[in-house]
Amino acid sequence: MLASLSIRDIVLIDRLDLDLSRGLCVLTGETGAGKSILLDALGLATGSRADKGLVRHGTVEGSATAVFEAPLSHPALDRLIEADLMEEGETSVILRRAQRADGPSRAFINDRPVSVGLLQEIGGLLLEVHGQNDARGLLDTSGHRALLDAFGGLSRDVAKVRDAFTALEVARTALEDQKARIDKDAADTEYLAHIIGELEQLDPEPGEEDALAADRTTAMNAEKIADDLKEAEKALSAGGGLEARAGKALRRLERIQDQAGGILSPVIESLSRMLDEAADATRHLDSAVASLSFDQGELDDLEERLFALRAAARKHQCRVEQLPEVLEDARARLEAVSNATHKLAELETAASEAQTKFEKAANALSAKRRAAAAKLDKSVASELVPLKLEKARFQTALEEIPAGPSGSDRVVFTVSTNPGAPFGALTQVASGGEMSRFVLALKVALAAVGTAPTLIFDEIDQGVGGAVAGAIGDRLGQLAKASGAQVIVVTHSPQIAARGECHWRISKSVKDGQALTRVETLADMERREEIARMLSAADITDEARAAADTLLSPSGKLVGA
Repeated sequence: MLASLSIRDIVLIDRLDLDLSRGLCVLTGETGAGKSILLDALGLATGSRADKGLVRHGTVEGSATAVFEAPLSHPALDRLIEADLMEEGETSVILRRAQRADGPSRAFINDRPVSVGLLQEIGGLLLEVHGQNDARGLLDTSGHRALLDAFGGLSRDVAKVRDAFTALEVARTALEDQKARIDKDAADTEYLAHIIGELEQLDPEPGEEDALAADRTTAMNAEKIADDLKEAEKALSAGGGLEARAGKALRRLERIQDQAGGILSPVIESLSRMLDEAADATRHLDSAVASLSFDQGELDDLEERLFALRAAARKHQCRVEQLPEVLEDARARLEAVSNATHKLAELETAASEAQTKFEKAANALSAKRRAAAAKLDKSVASELVPLKLEKARFQTALEEIPAGPSGSDRVVFTVSTNPGAPFGALTQVASGGEMSRFVLALKVALAAVGTAPTLIFDEIDQGVGGAVAGAIGDRLGQLAKASGAQVIVVTHSPQIAARGECHWRISKSVKDGQALTRVETLADMERREEIARMLSAADITDEARAAADTLLSPSGKLVGA
């Protein structure tokens, strides 16, 4: 609810601090006293379009501050917590707007600067204004479907449709992705077959590049190495050869070994070992010389193989040792092409089943919406007669639209104000007074449906009086009780004013040569005088006061009304 409203230097209001209460609150005053200024200031605080003309003449800046108390479950609180503008558990929301006389306005929520867009969003969640030129609340067709669903208790059905639509979108995406994959792989089939044939013919092996590089290095140096080995052979055989000389020495020592008495044994053993090692060295040297015979053809083959492997690696943008992985990947992709048709059939079946499930849920929701619409139409119709709209008809129109997460229905509340006249949106076919009464009838019918915690009706009594005005007052009070909302009514009707649980009077006075608007809360006797003034043609008479007493009585009926 709107707990308080503070206004500083807005048009004819220099300073106003107004505390508000729950239930049905009425605002009265003579024409021109400034009721519209009060609503303009409230609109400024809740995000309506700002205007430098709102700033009181002779002042630098005007401002309006609206303090709301919202239930913990209200979406406005969730939005503010999300925007880091309040903490969990807090319920007070302070909306403020300051307008300079020479510049733009500034917006604040809970004393923190915000965009005007966010101020308007939060203001729209906390306050609904229904007047001749207002297009929010029930007049906003974009919210009609949600209101009908809430009226019909269709939240589970809507969730079921939303979930089915999400599942359908997932199935469709998987199917389209598979089709795209098939198209791409089909276009790459020839290329994949070429890659596989090329790499299978090349047949790369793990570690092959390093082995080939080492062999190539050896082959390129084979001739020089062979020359050095031959020089080593010459060194070993120079002067008759190491083996021959060592053998001759060994034979001499063996002949005198017995005569030497064992002192030659270590020498003989060393010479024997030396001869064995020399024989091995010679043998290995001969083998090395034989193995290093230079063959240009072998070198060319090595280089051709090595260069082919490296060229393939560059082509596939990988290292040589990764070529076997490239081959396996190409084989897998080619195999996937052949298996894709089977997978595609599975996905087509899944998408078809998801489509059927969604259509079934959407059709069921549409049927329940039609039933709820008929029930709502009947409920609203019962409210139209006492509101002097007995010739009017109300109809909840359902139009089929492309199916989406909310189903396949567009919902619009329409009216026909005269017999035979076509149905149209409220804003198109109803006058200002009729529009407000239609909104009231709708609000009463939708009393159990969530609404903004504060509702304002601006001159809903236009063009009516007497018993009709009384009926409007009764329904406004009924709306406040049934919905738990705070209902504020700007009215010229004494019948409506008498139904209020609290009453403010707005008046205009002159101070220091300047007109100023004042708002005061009326006590019981002051309220009686105000309603008597509204009933009187000129001076307040005793008859007017008696009529006011009758209106303020529990029965609320004038004699003869």
